[in-house]
Amino acid sequence: MTLVDDLQWRGLIQDSTDPTELHKELDGGALTFYVGFDPTGASLHVGHLMQVLTARRLQLAGHRPLLLVGGATGQIGDPRESSERALNPPDVVQGWVERIRSQLSPFVTYHGDNAATLVNNLDWTGATTVIEFLRDVGKHFPVNKMLARDVVRNRLESGISFTEFSYQLLQANDFYELHRRHACRLQFGGSDQWGNITAGVDFVRRRGAGPVHAFTTPLVLKADGTKFGKSEGGATWLDPAMTSPYAFYQFWVNADDRDVTRYLRYFSFKPREEIEELEKATAERPQARLAQRALAEEITALVHGPEEATQAVAASQALFGRGSLADLSADTLRAALGEAGLVEVCGELPPVATLLQQTGLAKSGGEARRTVAEGGAYVNNERVTDADAVVPESALLHGSFLVLRRGKRNFAGVEFVR
Repeated sequence: MTLVDDLQWRGLIQDSTDPTELHKELDGGALTFYVGFDPTGASLHVGHLMQVLTARRLQLAGHRPLLLVGGATGQIGDPRESSERALNPPDVVQGWVERIRSQLSPFVTYHGDNAATLVNNLDWTGATTVIEFLRDVGKHFPVNKMLARDVVRNRLESGISFTEFSYQLLQANDFYELHRRHACRLQFGGSDQWGNITAGVDFVRRRGAGPVHAFTTPLVLKADGTKFGKSEGGATWLDPAMTSPYAFYQFWVNADDRDVTRYLRYFSFKPREEIEELEKATAERPQARLAQRALAEEITALVHGPEEATQAVAASQALFGRGSLADLSADTLRAALGEAGLVEVCGELPPVATLLQQTGLAKSGGEARRTVAEGGAYVNNERVTDADAVVPESALLHGSFLVLRRGKRNFAGVEFVR
């Protein structure tokens, strides 16, 4: 398949400026493209992977990436549908810029003829005076077109500041500057950015440059209509300090069967034949969750590295009695137990029946004793036969942890604090 064939099969092109010309460019010689990320938080989340991994696909096909982290636009913020964004201090935004730039690094290569380049729009926007910006940029933007943008039109009644209203000009100017400085001929982004992206294409043309092209990827919603990457606990972040590699792995393992076939096409780099086999397996044997596990391991290895992916896989097996708990690192074990429920115990370790109650695996002492009597209680994957038994400190994993399990699937953790 050509690159365009692959992108279309995966469903990664939703809108494009001129499909015929765009396809010629993508399937022709190398071109320079850019995709932007605004530092509106300390980390990227899984929703950003759509753009990050699409950039990786284009680079693997021979094209040259410019990964823009918006030190300027991040101080303004793209208008939201609901309300005005809170403005973050410039020094905070700059710190986020550096963190996000480091998060982007593993996905592309910075060597070779099509080496990636990290760029920051503060480099050209920060030194521009207000008069220069209004004359050189603002002059080319009809206000009626700016007002026609959906998010602006929807905010007119509730109110939108001139700051957010002007965001489109800043992003459009980025395309022009990258075209001028790096011969960039393509921009892509999420479909919610289509208005900003086409404004950039038009601005480059109005400045007498070009031709340039653009396309968007689809927004990802889960089958239940909720936003991809969001849960009751918040977003699933790429920063391991904000979402552990184990929790990241579990996010993909727990994907709905109705969603996982789309996720495979969007996020996996497996060949088409292998993806279609996994899709078939999901339809025929959904309970095996083969597609979810394959995708989870691949994406976790890409984002956090092969070693962390191996640990996440091992933890997901060991916690349910299908592997050795002793092989898990302390960080992985703590993260996994934290997801399930981790209870601190101070002083002396109480009997097993009490631990089952304290961790919520049993509602009462009587229920805990019945669970033990029926052979359904485990400590560190070893069946417990005495409800009054006290686990010796020598059995603590990494000197601190116990894994309690009731039956096959319900488990919780204890951290012994001296």
